[in-house]
Amino acid sequence: MNSAEIKLDLFRKIDKLDNSKLEKIYNSLIGLLNSASLGETSLSPELKSALDEALEASKKGQVHTHEEVMQRTREKYSNLFK
Repeated sequence: MNSAEIKLDLFRKIDKLDNSKLEKIYNSLIGLLNSASLGETSLSPELKSALDEALEASKKGQVHTHEEVMQRTREKYSNLFK
């Protein structure tokens, strides 16, 4: 598929969307285009900080298995697992 065909296919798919889906796709696409033009991901400062903290904890051996995390989550948020 050449670029003209890709654009036409994308236009046709977008044209079929209802307003609520169109708005969601538009916001997502604009976010992707903006991050691509900046050459970086669109992580928020809070998320970047949380990831850095998690990586640092991992380096210190402060890790838990998936099973441990799920068990603690089920205990703390039992209403989510019905």
